[in-house]
This record gives sequence, C-alpha cells and structure tokens, in this order.
Amino acid sequence: MSNHPQRRPLALVTGASAGIGAAFARELASRGYDLVLTARRRERLEALAAELESAHGSHSTILVADLNQAGAPAQIAAELDERGLGIDLLVNNAGYGIPGHLRDQDWPVHRDFLQIMVSAPVELAWRLLPGMLERGHGRIINIASVAGLIPGTAGHTLYAASKSFLVKFSQSLALEYRGRGVNTCAVCAGFTLSEFHDVNGARPLMNRMPKWIWLQADRVARDALGAVERGRIVQISGLLYKTIYLMTKYLPDWLLLRMSARRSRHFRVQVAQPLAERQAD
Repeated sequence: MSNHPQRRPLALVTGASAGIGAAFARELASRGYDLVLTARRRERLEALAAELESAHGSHSTILVADLNQAGAPAQIAAELDERGLGIDLLVNNAGYGIPGHLRDQDWPVHRDFLQIMVSAPVELAWRLLPGMLERGHGRIINIASVAGLIPGTAGHTLYAASKSFLVKFSQSLALEYRGRGVNTCAVCAGFTLSEFHDVNGARPLMNRMPKWIWLQADRVARDALGAVERGRIVQISGLLYKTIYLMTKYLPDWLLLRMSARRSRHFRVQVAQPLAERQAD
C-alpha cells in the first residue's frame, strides 16, 4: 500500500459502467479500495457506486467522460487534482471494436477509436505516474487482448493493432518504473462475456460460439489484480488462450496467416456484411 494520507487505496477504472470495467470495480471494492469510476453513462455509474457502497462500504467518485474526446484524460486528471485524489491503481479498460475493413468507415470513426484505445491509456498513465512515483507505489493495468499477441485478421483492422500497442507499451512501462514501486501489466483476455459484442454488432455470431470458449469478467479481473501485484507484465487469462498463444509461437508465419485469412472471411460473411446492411436500412 502507498504511504499517502488517504484512508483507503484508490483505483481509477475507465469504462466502468459495464463488463470487465464493472467487474474490476466490484473486485477492487471487495479488496478495500475506494473507486473513481469513469464512463459516458452517469446512471450506470451511479447504480454501480450505490452497489459498491452497500456491499463493501466503498466510496466511489463519479467522473463522466467520453475518452474519444482528446481533452478527456487531461480533464480527468485535473478533476482528480482539484479533489485531492491520488490514484494508486489505474485500470485502462475503456474500449470497443469497429467491424469491417479499413475503408468501410469514415476517418473520424477510426480517429475516435485510436483516441480511446491508444492515446487515452497512454495519456492517463503519463498524467498519473508522477503521483505514483512520488508515493513510491502504484499499479497500472492495461486491458489488451490475446488478439494483440497473435497474427492480425482482415476486418476489425485496428483492434488487434491497438491491443498489440498496449502490450508493448505495458512492457516498456513496466521495465522503466518497476524499480520505483510501480508495476504495469497488460491483461490479454480472449472472448469475455460483456456488452462489447453488442456495441460492435458481433452478438449474433458470438451467440453461436461454444460456451466453453468464454471467460467470465470477474475471473479476468481477479487474474489481472493478482498478476499486477506479483509483478507479472503480461497476463493471459484462461488455459485455452494460453494454449492459442503458445501455438502461435511455434507454428510458421505462413500457416498462421492462412488460418487468419480463413477466419477473417468467415467473420466478414457472418458479421460485417449483415451489420453494414442493417446500418444502410
């Protein structure tokens, strides 16, 4: 724990209104943390805050923010400073996916995506690191994905790329600051039950996938918190996804890319084309 005067450790969770973000908030509250919850939907954050206070006596500060706005990370940091809140643990969780090929979307759609998935996590870490270093203790968890560890696919063009960036960013950050009390961990989960697939239009396909491939969000959160405390830099949740990752280390690139191309064609037919047709209606 940090030596700052706050009564309880404090964690900031982005994208906290549902899914993995809400699971992190619940797990952290059960471990004695107070929370700063940020997302776009105030009513969901307020409901979660009430739940955490009732169940664990955890106090939550709600900061409504849309991280696709370039000024949002600075605004969050300024509000934290104004309230005298020092963050001990940052969970960069906010994110989503864009189905289809690169030219299927206008550039502002991709620009906003990169702001949320790449720029915002880096800027929040940059702004909160000084306080962690001053106190000699901090934790940063970046929610990446197994998609960032294996070959990319056609469709969802920027998703795997953004997650790969978070993995490399986390590795560098961990090596730079672990000697000063700040641990960083990239969490690489696979398919996890959440609203993610409703947002990107992939729910019909996801519902046809076998149940055994799915991870529970609360398990991902528990695994991640244990990993960052142990100083693990990359955490892969679930035996299935650890196996998939190991396979990519030993199979030749040409075979992996061929498998990826087949999976991409299947996704295009099952998800991206029907979604485009619905949007055109």
